[in-house]
Amino acid sequence: QVQLVESGGGLVQAGGSLRLSCAASGRTFSRYAMGWFRQAPGKEREFVAVISRSGGSTYYADSVKGRFTISRDNAKNTVYLQMNSLKPEDTAVYYCAANAGTGVYTTVEPYDYWGQGTQVTVSS
Repeated sequence: QVQLVESGGGLVQAGGSLRLSCAASGRTFSRYAMGWFRQAPGKEREFVAVISRSGGSTYYADSVKGRFTISRDNAKNTVYLQMNSLKPEDTAVYYCAANAGTGVYTTVEPYDYWGQGTQVTVSS
């Protein structure tokens, strides 16, 4: 069982930056690939970024590539999402998720555990 708690969301102007954190419980954090997803009102949850268990591989949605960076600190049981050059269309609830498999996934279904989400609002 893994519990995930996101933090770092808030209100920011377009062009600004935020850093999201996701703290995981338990001693097996390094066994999970970690993903970030987001969900805007009236839309389905969508993939943002994923990082492999070791941190050696990362993948991004085209919409955030070059602006967002995912990273992890296995010693601190934490995954991060650095978001730069934010746009109003980035406004959403951001969720972190953990997948116990050996691959990295860009869809919702393979993920085993989810956090409660943190709101990010970007004003124009």
